[in-house]
Amino acid sequence: MKRLVGAALLLSCGAALAQTSPAPTPPAGDTAVHPERWPSPKWPIARDAAQERRIAALVRRMSVEEKVGQVIQADLASVTPDDVRRYHLGSVLNGGNSGPGNDDLAPAAKWLELADAFYAASVDKTGGRTAVPLIWGTDAVHGHSNIVGATLFPHNVGLGAMRDPALIERIGQATAKEIRVTGQEWTFAPTVTVPRDWRWGRAYEGYSSDAALVSAYTAAMVRGLQGAPGRGALLKGPHVLASTKHFLADGGTTDGRDQGDARISEAELISVHGAPYVPAIEQGVQTVMTSFSSWNGLKIAGNKGLVTDVLKGRMNFDGFVVTDWNAHGQLPGCTNASCPGAINAGIDMYMAPDSWRDLYASLLTQVKAGEVPMARLDDAVSRILRVKMRLGLFEAGKPSARPFAGQYNVLGAPEHRALAREAVRKSLVLLKNSGSVLPIKAGANVLVAGDGADDVARQSGGWTLTWQGTGLTNANFPRATSIWSGIDAAVKATGGRATLAPDGRFTTKPDVAIVVFGETPYAEFQGDIPTLQLKPEQQAPIETMRRLKAEGVPVVAVMLTGRPLYVNPALNAADAFVVAWLPGSEGAGVADMLVPARGQPAPRFTGKLPVAWPVSAAVGAATLYPFGYGLTGAESATWTPLPENSGVAAASDRTRIFARGSATPGWSLEAGGTRVTQVPVAAGGGRIRVTAVDGVAQESGRRFDLSGAEAKSISLTSQEPVDYSRETNGDVLLLMRLRHDQQLTGPVTLSLTDASKTVTLPFDALTTAAAGQWRTIGVPLKCFQAKGADMTRVRSPMTLLTKATGAFSIDGVSLGTAADTVVRCN
Repeated sequence: MKRLVGAALLLSCGAALAQTSPAPTPPAGDTAVHPERWPSPKWPIARDAAQERRIAALVRRMSVEEKVGQVIQADLASVTPDDVRRYHLGSVLNGGNSGPGNDDLAPAAKWLELADAFYAASVDKTGGRTAVPLIWGTDAVHGHSNIVGATLFPHNVGLGAMRDPALIERIGQATAKEIRVTGQEWTFAPTVTVPRDWRWGRAYEGYSSDAALVSAYTAAMVRGLQGAPGRGALLKGPHVLASTKHFLADGGTTDGRDQGDARISEAELISVHGAPYVPAIEQGVQTVMTSFSSWNGLKIAGNKGLVTDVLKGRMNFDGFVVTDWNAHGQLPGCTNASCPGAINAGIDMYMAPDSWRDLYASLLTQVKAGEVPMARLDDAVSRILRVKMRLGLFEAGKPSARPFAGQYNVLGAPEHRALAREAVRKSLVLLKNSGSVLPIKAGANVLVAGDGADDVARQSGGWTLTWQGTGLTNANFPRATSIWSGIDAAVKATGGRATLAPDGRFTTKPDVAIVVFGETPYAEFQGDIPTLQLKPEQQAPIETMRRLKAEGVPVVAVMLTGRPLYVNPALNAADAFVVAWLPGSEGAGVADMLVPARGQPAPRFTGKLPVAWPVSAAVGAATLYPFGYGLTGAESATWTPLPENSGVAAASDRTRIFARGSATPGWSLEAGGTRVTQVPVAAGGGRIRVTAVDGVAQESGRRFDLSGAEAKSISLTSQEPVDYSRETNGDVLLLMRLRHDQQLTGPVTLSLTDASKTVTLPFDALTTAAAGQWRTIGVPLKCFQAKGADMTRVRSPMTLLTKATGAFSIDGVSLGTAADTVVRCN
């Protein structure tokens, strides 16, 4: 091949800039919808006359209370089978952090047991109730990823690198079978977003920035999950309901912000973001989930023109429409507890995870008052019943009696893991291979380094067992293979030796080092980043690469990431560079491409970039590698060093507030009202002494020694008010890594300050903690909101106030979901 660049930047700028440059912004408030401009795909499932009569008879028989219950979906953490029976609920879901008995790591049998309990409650006819079986929705977005032991496929961005719709369909089939084992009938997948700004925290849920590729995959995945359209009841075969999401243009938001605003023309809305819905409808997708986001300032869940006139009208969608998690509460004039505007706009089912009870009461009142027309409610209920009948739900019996239920050997079955391993191999993209370091020769002494090498959760990313994919160890992934374990087995099979050393240190010089590095898990808005680069704490393995190179060791870099990022220093330091994306449970698939089996020819990489790769971290940066780029490993190439200038200044971080001994950009650490920029220092009139202590790293923590009887405060403040409303809605915690060093003689309180007031909570978790032990204590942001805090304008998320003497240390403050201790709201 020609020169392997460095200079690839010059060869490919034009094509890729079309994918990274923002589109012209339409006039503010331009939300006019012209249905006649939209495509009109053919819905493939004819309505059955007998079924329609059955639906009409059910609707006539149902009370208003039963109808209202059908259009509401509640989360496991907030609903019981008795609630389903009493309120006639049409659906339940398990959010990212909920599971049977409030255990999101509950064994598979518990999920099936609870599915039976919900089913029995929904079909109970006691007191003349109308029996309508409920459906259970789950985020099986890269395999049945909420269940311990299930197969975890690469996240969608990695699948996009394969260019293999047939394999996508097989992945859908395998996922559907595993879902059926535990009794669920509905997955909130596939995500058919077309990401345009890869700072967005959900970008890895999209297959590609190319609408044509996303469209081809959409058809395949819907067919894999639901089977071919019109073949009879889905539950008779190994199928589940699919749900294309998020309608519409969640990937088109122009500020890299989850739940943001797509400031684009209707023409772009149609040709880019609407494109995947054409094949989805032609495959008979049964449900569509609307987005949190807006189009030109108007929230999608309240946009009647798009939901009713376009999707249901012009595009002939004949399933039902569900909102995202409490998204209705974001509509103008609405709250989580009351929103007639959503159903009047065309929403058929409210996802009201923790607000369902109040929403039920308000919607019932609004229907009886005529604020929500009975005809609109009847239409929504009819659509839900129609989908349930197409599913075969009324005849299927309890979940445990259906095909595949309880066949726990299907979870993580060998053939499914082999399929996932094939997907990993095909998804890897080789960006550099100078010096022919790949493939690794038989019998080699291989050093495996980097903090991502032996971490299945890290390689699996978000939406894995927990919402954010955090708080997990390899023990939570039975039969999975980390990248390290895959490499270790492959190297030994060739007669070589592999050694794991995350810091890259060695006693015997290796023949080659493999360094696994990259992003840590995230989901939704927790993954929003201000610039396209790794966070500082994720960059340490790059120094390891440089040191190994200086010691004469050839380096293979393996990057775990949900998006293209500026990593020029790593590209320069490594002899070979492989983008592994988020490969899931089968890390051995990475080893397959690096270490050929003895006597076998070198494997050739086939993965191609599903999105352009940037030359810097700036938004709209020029392209280093274009969409579709990827080496095979057979090329002879030289390397021109890349510029190591990110092109951006340090930016504030919404979620990481204090780390590595200091407040992150945009934040300030204050003690007794004095800003702390260096230590040691005496503050608060000498009553607070601040010194450095070792935490996760040398001197990464700060110790606060308190004296005197007066009040003393330790706080983190923002230079500008921060909007944490999304995090509050999403059950996010304020996480503080604390250590109780010396007995505190009195109580401590925790306060949050918004733009106009301060709300305070007791904070006994610090004073009662065992001395000398670091613990991560989490406080739900909802606790502050419940006390009246304005979470859209937070000035300080943490102020610790006490009159006590004693000492404690802080080693990190952030927003997240994984804590050693979670403080209950009082």
